Amino acid sequence: MAQRRISGGKLFITVVYLVAMCRAVPVNDLLDRASQRSDKMHSLSTLLTQEMDSHFPPYGRMQMPRPADCHTSALQTPNDKEQALQVSESDLMSLARSLLQAWVDPLAVLSTSAITLPHPSKSSISSKIQELQEHSKSLGDGLDILSGKMGPSAQAISFLPYTGGTDLGQDRVTILNKFNFLLSCLRRDSHKIDSFLKVLRCRAAKLQPELC
Repeated sequence: MAQRRISGGKLFITVVYLVAMCRAVPVNDLLDRASQRSDKMHSLSTLLTQEMDSHFPPYGRMQMPRPADCHTSALQTPNDKEQALQVSESDLMSLARSLLQAWVDPLAVLSTSAITLPHPSKSSISSKIQELQEHSKSLGDGLDILSGKMGPSAQAISFLPYTGGTDLGQDRVTILNKFNFLLSCLRRDSHKIDSFLKVLRCRAAKLQPELC
């Protein structure tokens, strides 16, 4: 029991030390790291959609819901880089954090479903989704620290509940259809998060808008 308390105490001290170190890192460096994480997330989501498409029935695409049906579609976001450049830094950070937070539960559903997915590349897909979860958690922790440096507006998060449930269906086509739809929404949102963070990084580096 005493040994456990000592180990727990050491772990707590280590976590506090790491957080303190992160808070001491300049904003520019933190944004660089965050941008690298978001870029990796978008790359993984793109690879996953490509992997799914390789064995996705053509008629399944006809049954897929529209992008407007993604659970994050209610959040008003810039449509392109030009619009993002007109949004304040704190609002961009709030949007990025809201989108990232909205994917905690759906990523868990994808991770669980990938294990028994009726797809020949399910092991590779499962591995990539686990990696996505790790990058998402790491990015979320980093954005929490960054938003704390940017003020209350950056710390505000819009609640975007996922109501799709954990059961993707019973038959092969329905499961693949819902799984692929979730991935397409994830790819879209990971692109938004990556774009917002790249704009923030450019602003922090005081680059001209055309270079962002």
